[in-house]
Amino acid sequence: MGQVDMNMALSNPDQTPNDAAEDTLDEKHRILADVFGFSGFRPGQAEIIDTLLAGDCTLAVMPTGAGKSLCFQVPALALGGLTIVVSPLLALMQDQVSALQLAGVRAETINSAKDRGENVEIWRRVATGDVSILYLSPERLMTDRMLTALAQLPISLIAVDEAHCISQWGPAFRPEYSDLSRLRDLFPGIPMVALTATADEVTRRDIAGRLFGPDAKIFVQGFDRPNIQLAVTFKADWKQQTLDFVDKHQGESGIVYCLSRKKTDETAALLQANGISALPYHAGMEKWQRDGNQDRFMREDGIVMVATIAFGMGIDKPDVRYVLHTDLPGSMEAYYQEFGRAGRDGSPAQALMLYGLGDIRMRRQFIEQEGGGEDRRRQEHKRLDALLAYCEAPQCRRQTLLAYFSEDKAACGNCDLCLDTTPAVDGTHLALLALAAVRDTGQRFGASHIVDVLCGANNEKVRKFNHNRLDSHGSGKGRGKPEWQSILRQLVAGGYLELDVEGYGGMAIALRGQAILRDEETFPYRPDATPQAKAKGNARRATKTANPAAGEEQNLSERDLDLLGALKALRSTLSKARNVPAYVVFSDRSLADMAQQRPTSVAEFANIHGVGQAKLKKFAAQFMVVISEHNQ
Repeated sequence: MGQVDMNMALSNPDQTPNDAAEDTLDEKHRILADVFGFSGFRPGQAEIIDTLLAGDCTLAVMPTGAGKSLCFQVPALALGGLTIVVSPLLALMQDQVSALQLAGVRAETINSAKDRGENVEIWRRVATGDVSILYLSPERLMTDRMLTALAQLPISLIAVDEAHCISQWGPAFRPEYSDLSRLRDLFPGIPMVALTATADEVTRRDIAGRLFGPDAKIFVQGFDRPNIQLAVTFKADWKQQTLDFVDKHQGESGIVYCLSRKKTDETAALLQANGISALPYHAGMEKWQRDGNQDRFMREDGIVMVATIAFGMGIDKPDVRYVLHTDLPGSMEAYYQEFGRAGRDGSPAQALMLYGLGDIRMRRQFIEQEGGGEDRRRQEHKRLDALLAYCEAPQCRRQTLLAYFSEDKAACGNCDLCLDTTPAVDGTHLALLALAAVRDTGQRFGASHIVDVLCGANNEKVRKFNHNRLDSHGSGKGRGKPEWQSILRQLVAGGYLELDVEGYGGMAIALRGQAILRDEETFPYRPDATPQAKAKGNARRATKTANPAAGEEQNLSERDLDLLGALKALRSTLSKARNVPAYVVFSDRSLADMAQQRPTSVAEFANIHGVGQAKLKKFAAQFMVVISEHNQ
């Protein structure tokens, strides 16, 4: 058994030998209830825990919010000895350690944010067996000095969090993670678990091969996040679209992703100027400023973090109500990981992406410029193709997303395509007009010029190249420029047109487009009502769906909601006093349970969701005072 800092017994001193054998099998359930305050495991958790308790290595792929941490925290306490947890971010490590310590678990982290004296004292307690779970970054773990010291200790389990970082095919490959492949030789016979929410089949095989070899067990819990409403909108006026969307979520925590540092600063300033509590985050800022902004986001309600992808990995804030991408992400895996930071508490949330033709060209350029060999570039282009197919999906967007991860699902009813009754139509005749304009102009001009030709414009550029004399000039009159832009965007996303990523974004006819010209292929087209109307409609639907009242609080009466507000105020005071995020004290679900059940005794309080023995002793009296006052 691991060391649990509480006056509690996980076994009965009066039990018989037969009872003891039975209790050993059930120890994981006792730890779950007594330490973490949960009445049962979520789907998939028990199987992974049993595999580790049996001494086997495993890779666990579970959606964000499915409870990955418990999959190593419970066996860590059941096995005893020392568990090493490899984690990529200092802030994530500290928050998890704080949560474990409040639950009565002897957890610690040694990292560069602490002074040397503090780290030395923590190591002294690790060496004397007074620490059950030790969090380390891969850089600190894989030093010769640390590995030599750990080899002298009774290590019982090694957990690698955010394991996609070890794979060259993952969306966030980190070179320092690659050295972790030495662990199985350095600590033979010790069970290891790798955990991630983001890994397609190729990435899964790569992770398992690097960490475990051929004998690992792989658990794939599924990728669906049904509480998150998915939406994609054509990028028109991105600033106004961003304001419209974020304004509908006033007072809620959210993340707005931007492609560049400059745009990140610009967007944060735009939101601030419109009365929204927004903070920037990108690698070009001073570290103290980045850390301060992240700390505010994690600890305060209603903060909007405007960030590049430098922000996000391991962010464990459960009440993020929305994620907005103002630019196209890099791949389906990256997008899944990024929008998955919303709704970790299981309550309704919203993911909206804005994208346009310029995004596609930019992403193609990034792939060509990043190097890594021809195989790497080809794989990344295929991944981008999959994301574009998601953006232009003809039906349920969630079906397209999950199919990428080899998962089948019926239409979800919770994406913009399921909620929008506008059907896809046969747009082959429109594709023929667009392809003819591309062909007639020499397959070297960008979308803006092709639209001008189709609409019959008579500007200087059209006259300069004599394109006003082409048969295709004016062939698309009667349809506005926004509609032709949408048609061209869908032709590119569908692989009918190719973009010249090394030049100036010129369009060329791809193999599928040539098949249309030969009458061998059709083009399913989904008309945009108008980009602006569609964006506002998505925002309205998102607001209705993502309202927190539709989550944990939906079954509470007005009287209960009044009590809930008082409980949240107490939680805020306690969390600030301990310098931890509010959810580390109690989750929103726990507070909602308190507001509804209104416990007035220690025994009743122990039955509240998320109340283990340590939190029962630390907090029950204070929260029951508030409950009692409201009952009177």
